[in-house]
Amino acid sequence: MAFTAGLPDKGMDFSQTCLISCGSKQLDLSQPRIMGILNLTPDSFYAGSRHNKPDELLRKAAEMIDEGASILDLGAASTRPGAQTVSEEEEKNRLMPALEAIVKAFPEIIISVDTFRANIALASYNAGAGIINDISGGTLDKAMFSTVAKTEAAYVLMHIKGTPETMQTNPEYSDVVSEIREFFSERILALNQLGKHNIIIDPGFGFGKTLADNYKIMNNLDAFGSFGLPLLSGISRKSMINRVIGTAPSEALNGTTVLNTISLMKGAKILRVHDVKPAMEAIKLVKEYLLQS
Repeated sequence: MAFTAGLPDKGMDFSQTCLISCGSKQLDLSQPRIMGILNLTPDSFYAGSRHNKPDELLRKAAEMIDEGASILDLGAASTRPGAQTVSEEEEKNRLMPALEAIVKAFPEIIISVDTFRANIALASYNAGAGIINDISGGTLDKAMFSTVAKTEAAYVLMHIKGTPETMQTNPEYSDVVSEIREFFSERILALNQLGKHNIIIDPGFGFGKTLADNYKIMNNLDAFGSFGLPLLSGISRKSMINRVIGTAPSEALNGTTVLNTISLMKGAKILRVHDVKPAMEAIKLVKEYLLQS
């Protein structure tokens, strides 16, 4: 399958099917889609994304689906800057009951699991997850690539420099965009050699990047279109917004929408967000603008 980043040509047919396999389901990326964030952790950077009670989790999942989310992304180990690594057992104990409940309640939805651990990825896939969202791009668990290659789950290959505990300690690049492109080239080749092709790429805003790095990546987001893979943008309520306009994560919705809009104009096919309705509105408006341009 081929994916094209950047601005669509005038008259682009948004109805054209463009599929990526996500386990037993297919995700049509002929137009951008929303990945709604559901955190199962007590310490995620945005308190509004924490859902630790089963009824609250299912209510929020239903709300996101109703507002237009095509994917629900479950995370059971915080990867915010400075986060302490939780044990594999604790991550699994948090994750599996929630995953099983959502699979049962919403069998039609594509479920993504945010983990860098191969064992968690495999258990999640066997329990019904269709996407493995790895913030480490296979660098934190050497078994991840061989594990996901044996599944039909789509794999989100994200760039990170360091670990969540260390990534924001003076990250340095000679050219951040070039280095991320090189990272993707090497990692995509390794996955392809294992037979893995249903890959989504994510430049990893805020994961081992300075404020200037993040905006350079945003300004050059369309440069990643040359890989021919769908591009995910995850900037929801992050510090790259708050440090510029002086907001807290709880106040960063407007800033998030601005950067989501830029991401769409630069070719993003998936927006990973805490707030589904505003992101869907951005998609609809950008689509109309491009159709009429």
